[in-house]
Amino acid sequence: MNRPPLHALLGFATAARLNNLTRAAEQMHLTVSALSHQIRTLEQRLGRRLFERGPRGVRLTADGERLLSVVAPHLDALDHALRPYSPRRDDVLTLSLMASMASSWLVPRLGGFVARYPQLELNLFSSAALVDFDREPGIDAAMRGGYGRWPGLVIEHLFDETLIPVASPALVERMGGLPAQEDLHRWPLLGDLSTYWQDWFDRYGGKPPARFVAHFDDSETMHRAAVEGLGVALGRMARTRLLIRNGQLVPLSQGRLKIDWGHYLVYPPRSVDHAGLESFRTWLHEQAREYVEQMDSDLAVRDLAGAPAATRKPRAKRA
Repeated sequence: MNRPPLHALLGFATAARLNNLTRAAEQMHLTVSALSHQIRTLEQRLGRRLFERGPRGVRLTADGERLLSVVAPHLDALDHALRPYSPRRDDVLTLSLMASMASSWLVPRLGGFVARYPQLELNLFSSAALVDFDREPGIDAAMRGGYGRWPGLVIEHLFDETLIPVASPALVERMGGLPAQEDLHRWPLLGDLSTYWQDWFDRYGGKPPARFVAHFDDSETMHRAAVEGLGVALGRMARTRLLIRNGQLVPLSQGRLKIDWGHYLVYPPRSVDHAGLESFRTWLHEQAREYVEQMDSDLAVRDLAGAPAATRKPRAKRA
């Protein structure tokens, strides 16, 4: 038997995974008619029906299931082997990062980057998952938050994260004004002692509450809960600084807690000589330095982020 052509096996596998000839044809940049012809030719060569056609798409026959189980791993291995040879354009930079970091920190600054490098096309992909550069060769670099330990990657530190208790102006008003540090445990707090609250109380005094109002498995939801007035978040400054400036959150303390969790630019060795990435990383480090320099002065100038005098709780007179 003559060996089936590779393009027919690829068409078969694509249709099998999507269960739809139209979508498979679009993905392969073929007409539906051309893809159908490839599959019919493959069926004739093998002497077996591979698909059952129906009004809502196609589904594999038992023979089709067996063929896919044998062919798919080899097609995946071939695709993986060829990925490093994909063409790269130095005037196109593709970056992966979390949506919260994109919207609160990077995007507000991008106007300056675009103005400086108008010839460079920047593609941003938002994802909470860490990108696998081996499996996704189209992504050149990533902005990640963590502890700076990613083996096999080039890691460049941008800035450390800083925490500060924040609440909505409505909650501050409801509680009668800004609290003294020793009274913070009386407020509705978001999180738990594993989310740096214990470190906060150890450093600035006071004691943890008997219970926390709510705990969240991601910081973005916690910050949103604080904006909605649910309670006090020990907020990340990279996320909350814009919310403070917009008046959506109010710092409850002038103290800040720097933690060993930071923000980094990371990329695989294949991107080291990417001209577009070199331009971006130069600009990004400038922005990171400027952010660190402005963070302390920004809070000081605004006097607790501009909290109106009416929201400040008067301190009791000493006897």
